[in-house]
Amino acid sequence: MSDHVLSFDFDNSYARDLDGFYISVQAAKAPSPKLVLYNTGLAAELGLDPEALTSPAAVAVFAGSRVPAGAAPLAQAYAGHQFGGFSPQLGDGRAILLGEVIDTKGRRRDIQLKGSGRTPFSRGGDGKAVLGPVLREYLMGEAMHALRIPTTRALAAVTTGDDIMRDGIKPGAVLTRVAASHIRVGTFQFFAARKEWDKVQQLADYAIARHYPDLANKDDKYLGFLSHVAIRQATLLARWMQVGFVHGVMNTDNMTISGETIDYGPCAFIDQYDPQAVFSSIDRNGRYAYGNQPIMAQWNLARLAETLLMAIDPDDSENANRLASEVIGGFSGLYAGLWQSGMRAKIGLADHKDGDDDLINALHAAMQGQGVDFTTLFRTLSEASLGQPEAVTALFADKAPIEHWLLAWQDRLQRDSQTSAIRVANMRQVNPLYIPRNHLVEHALQAAEQQGDYAPIHQLLDVLAQPFTARDGLQKYEGPAPVDFGPYRTFCGT
Repeated sequence: MSDHVLSFDFDNSYARDLDGFYISVQAAKAPSPKLVLYNTGLAAELGLDPEALTSPAAVAVFAGSRVPAGAAPLAQAYAGHQFGGFSPQLGDGRAILLGEVIDTKGRRRDIQLKGSGRTPFSRGGDGKAVLGPVLREYLMGEAMHALRIPTTRALAAVTTGDDIMRDGIKPGAVLTRVAASHIRVGTFQFFAARKEWDKVQQLADYAIARHYPDLANKDDKYLGFLSHVAIRQATLLARWMQVGFVHGVMNTDNMTISGETIDYGPCAFIDQYDPQAVFSSIDRNGRYAYGNQPIMAQWNLARLAETLLMAIDPDDSENANRLASEVIGGFSGLYAGLWQSGMRAKIGLADHKDGDDDLINALHAAMQGQGVDFTTLFRTLSEASLGQPEAVTALFADKAPIEHWLLAWQDRLQRDSQTSAIRVANMRQVNPLYIPRNHLVEHALQAAEQQGDYAPIHQLLDVLAQPFTARDGLQKYEGPAPVDFGPYRTFCGT
């Protein structure tokens, strides 16, 4: 254990500026906390002493047993549409915001404990988390960060010494989560549902100052706020779709206005390309299926827009509706442009020419129903661009559609401005070789939870930290699940 002292330089604007938006709370004492994962790179980014992460005092902080100096522990209030049904009061039922720090790049970041015990928003739950879901969130957040996808991250994961009843007895755990903020669409919904329009506007002003300060002095800042959130969400969703990520529970309380991925519960990456892919045990109707995610992001943004109408134009509701509807209606085109731009890069195109969108759509049509591994296909395209198409065609049972596509693609490459060497290098920087394969994630989580063996998760974290760089000896991390892995189901981590 280190003798270094973990010291946060807190500056808690949420607690200071938004009285009435939260309830002050204290975490539960952990009987026997033990540090199992910690993030020295993120600690340095936050301006913390990385060597202090393993000290007994730091472990007590991460477990919720010790309140660090300057913290203002609180549970945030929010509402949310959950699978389409509105709950007017949700809130942090098992999370506590310790406070905020300004990191080494001048960015304000939340420090939150997740799984640290009951709060007034726990709704009959125990407020605790168990080890498997805590490790999943740690792992997935770091993987997404390495994939250059906006995400919350984890500073540490500890076991608490508690035995928690979740489909049997499981080891209790707490995640220390770092986020640009934890303001959600559901945060706005909480106050709008109560018709507390002054608080909706107060929250919007705070969110603008924190995340979109260029809007602060504009006359149409609330409409601009909605538009900026839409841009960030469109960017986020395009990046999810480009790597085959399925969030699994895109409720409005799981959608941040900062544009970060949050709450890695029943999430997964697709192996075979399938727009209808669903992994969540509770998404019985496919509301949040892989291909539906952009549509659901737009739906969530419409719920945010509803809360902002009074602020957008307090004197003319028709005008407010018209202006907000234009932003929401434009989301599809905004997303499509970002998705297509990313997909052009994935297939090695630097320029945008007529017919590119059809070429991209034709590739997805060729994959449909073929059992083709999504990640492997795009990674292998770089080889095909060098005149080795058999690396791609070998992935397909019915080779005719992909052979036809490859001919059209090769013709298009001849009209692109990149040299072959630059094209291959660029493709390998956007098409990952290593993603959190579902079977590998499950193996790592089960080894930790059932045998106390953390070696697989450490190894997986190491591999996923460099997802675009091929390394010797890591072949088992490259491919999809073996056929006997079976259909994959994930569960919420409560």
